[in-house]
Amino acid sequence: MESNQQYNYRVIGLHVLIWSLILLLPYLISNAANDYKIGPLPGLFFTLAGVIYMAIFYLHAYVLYPRWWNKKKWWLYIITVLLLLMVSFQLKWLLLHQLFPDVLRDYTAYKFIFAPSVIVYVFSLIYCRVMDNIAREKHAKEQQAQQLATELKFLRSQVNPHFLFNVLTNLVALARKKSDQLEPALLKLSELMRYMLYDASGKKVTVRKETEYLENYISLQRLRLGHSINIETQIQLDEVTANSETDAMLLIPFVENAFKHGIGLPEKPTIRILLTGKDKVLTFEVHNQYADHTPAHKDDGSGIGLANVKARLQLLYPDQHTLTISDVYPDFHVKLMLQLP
Repeated sequence: MESNQQYNYRVIGLHVLIWSLILLLPYLISNAANDYKIGPLPGLFFTLAGVIYMAIFYLHAYVLYPRWWNKKKWWLYIITVLLLLMVSFQLKWLLLHQLFPDVLRDYTAYKFIFAPSVIVYVFSLIYCRVMDNIAREKHAKEQQAQQLATELKFLRSQVNPHFLFNVLTNLVALARKKSDQLEPALLKLSELMRYMLYDASGKKVTVRKETEYLENYISLQRLRLGHSINIETQIQLDEVTANSETDAMLLIPFVENAFKHGIGLPEKPTIRILLTGKDKVLTFEVHNQYADHTPAHKDDGSGIGLANVKARLQLLYPDQHTLTISDVYPDFHVKLMLQLP
């Protein structure tokens, strides 16, 4: 995005270019034999009048308009604009009287002498209105961006405690069993925490890092659950997609939800996780079964994660994602298609 300083330099450059063309116009389109005339007006008068027009334009745009337009003292605006125009008329009359008295004898020249002051004022007013609109739109966009950043910060702050709560609950279960898998699980947890504290602290991460985080989480669940559950994973990413950026911890809530509700069934449950990426298009699918007494869409805990990721997707990728959630007992299926920028 263009910085304010670069934008200001471009605006100043454009103003300098336009006024340079206006002031030098007689010397660009006429010649010395004709006294650089444009119509009945000598080139020197045209240039000197151009300086007066510049004064009209900028005195109105940066003094009169900001002080009194649309304010209680609007009558001062009208009076000062009329005074400004009258002074410009007087100055041009004096220039002609002192330097070019012959022009005053040509009555057809009068419309070229006085009308431009009014025209320049009108252009200055239009310029002010346009700049006001641009400033309002810019302010609205800045407010929207600030609100978006605040909302995303809040949503990210919800992800880490919710995830950490689930993982610690899993580790407590291993500790009670005095399982040999507790130490590997703690190492996996340290890797996850490192990702959350350092890699995911910024606004964006690569899909590769997000995938590694996902694989570590699944490995941690394998250590905890052992052979009591069948976990099927398939991850295939092309190089372009793997190196593309996405929001951190965007996919994990769906996987958390699957492990929260997809275990503890009478028969050996299966959780399927599919992640493919090609040409910056991610397809992510998670499938699990759930018991009748804990429907996936009614649990308050899972609601935090799923509602969170829906909100983040809507904020970050409003027209670049399709999220489909199928909840037909006993199957819960999530499919996310995401177009990466």
